[in-house]
Amino acid sequence: MTITLELQPEIEKGLLTQATARGLSLSDLVKEIVAREAHASLEPPPRRSGRELIDACARVQGLLTDEEVDTLFSRGPSFARPVDFE
Repeated sequence: MTITLELQPEIEKGLLTQATARGLSLSDLVKEIVAREAHASLEPPPRRSGRELIDACARVQGLLTDEEVDTLFSRGPSFARPVDFE
């Protein structure tokens, strides 16, 4: 596949600097970047253990009373709706 990119001069200069430093052509560097990004998008996201949430809860534990928590996070009443089975 052939793709034509129009790069801003400063981006082209930065990429060319990186390519030269690594002994690559600009084309090869761009192919490498695209391949790396394509592979990254195929990898599943890292599995999270919930440790971050546990730690966050521990930091705020005790700052609110049970009544304040109930008031802030209470749900509205759920009213039954008539159902017509005909």
